[in-house]
Amino acid sequence: MYQLIVLFFEIAILRKGPQDVPPSPWLLKLLLPAYVTVNVLVLLLNGDLSTALLQITVDFLLTVGFSWPLLHFAGKPARFRQTLCALIGTDTLISFFAIPAVASLSSQATDLAYIAMLVLMVWHWLVSGHIFRHALDKPLFFGLGLALLYILISSQVMALLFPVLSTQN
Repeated sequence: MYQLIVLFFEIAILRKGPQDVPPSPWLLKLLLPAYVTVNVLVLLLNGDLSTALLQITVDFLLTVGFSWPLLHFAGKPARFRQTLCALIGTDTLISFFAIPAVASLSSQATDLAYIAMLVLMVWHWLVSGHIFRHALDKPLFFGLGLALLYILISSQVMALLFPVLSTQN
């Protein structure tokens, strides 16, 4: 497990890519409980468990629904499992680092908490762009554009499905 954490951290600092993720069918099954646990911890700071689990499910389906067609139409469907695991693993890692900032924003919003969240969001965008770039064998700016498109689509879907959350902020 330690080696996987190190691998996803190296992807998150742009030293490795999704091609370095083992193509094991068991890896996603290993990552999903960590992904759910960390994201539940983040989302419980501002909501209830059932809403948090529903948001996590929608987020996972959006990740799959964006990545699979992207790789399929690019003629690289064999890279889907590694790409999905890289996206889920790095999201889990970055979300773990976001817990203190989200907790701070929930209790007493400070400038430092806002800056931390901004840095984490930009980091997540860069990492996602890096993963898409390697998965598709395209330049970094192409990957960053796709990551931005994914973020925009995801934000709109979440705001549509969970309007109470978008009005609370």
